[in-house]
Amino acid sequence: MDNREVTFEQAMAELEEIVKRLEKGELTLDESISCFRRGVELTKYCNRKLDEAERSITMLIEGENGVTEKELPDMGQGR
Repeated sequence: MDNREVTFEQAMAELEEIVKRLEKGELTLDESISCFRRGVELTKYCNRKLDEAERSITMLIEGENGVTEKELPDMGQGR
C-alpha cells in the first residue's frame, strides 16, 4: 500500500500489526527485514503527518494577531 493512499490512522494500524508480527518471532529473516523496512516507512510517514498537524495548529494559534508561537503541551509521545 502506497503511503499516499493511507490515512494517518491506517498507517498507525498497519504499524501496530507489523510490531505484533515481529514480536511473535515467527517470520523468516527476509520477512522480518521486509516488515521492518515497511515499519520505518510508516514511521517516517506518520512523523511527517504529525509535523504537518503541529504546523497547522501553530498557525491557528498565531491567528490574525501575529502572536509568536506558543509552546504546545507535551503529550508524552516521546518524539
